[in-house]
Amino acid sequence: MGNSALVVVDMINAYDHPDAGLLVPSVRTALPHIVRLVARARSEHVPVIYANDNFGEWRSHHGEIVEKALAGKNAELVEPILPDDESLFVVKARHSIFYETPLSYLLSQLGADHLVLCGQVTEQCVLYSALDAHIRHLRVTVPGNAVAHIHSDLADAALRMMERNMGARITPADDVTF
Repeated sequence: MGNSALVVVDMINAYDHPDAGLLVPSVRTALPHIVRLVARARSEHVPVIYANDNFGEWRSHHGEIVEKALAGKNAELVEPILPDDESLFVVKARHSIFYETPLSYLLSQLGADHLVLCGQVTEQCVLYSALDAHIRHLRVTVPGNAVAHIHSDLADAALRMMERNMGARITPADDVTF
């Protein structure tokens, strides 16, 4: 067994995109589980990595992404899970947390071979990130109640695919082992 890292996917979000109306209710349900998972990872000294879309703002850095999200109409969905001074932050431009990001290198520096993925969107970024982790021979855990979806039927199918096709462990957030 190696080391674990918790990756918080796309939760620093202003929710000003076309699917926000469908996504926000699911985020509200998943958020308490994500908050507890992040707090537990921090208390167990597990690296917490925020992998977040830059929303096409190519001159932005993580501080500006956080500021924009906090200025959005759903800041209450962002405030409880803000990165702390120990958190790591990877800016991504596409669905996968690995696609053209330094995440693989960061994980190798941390000695991490197990990723716990939480955040959004289950049937998009979480699914593609789990696949990319799998092809990199990383163990993956996805707490099913700590991921948010746009379409529940696709999310259910995505979780089944992650479990069956990628060997991901799908479990409630409170049962995650780092």
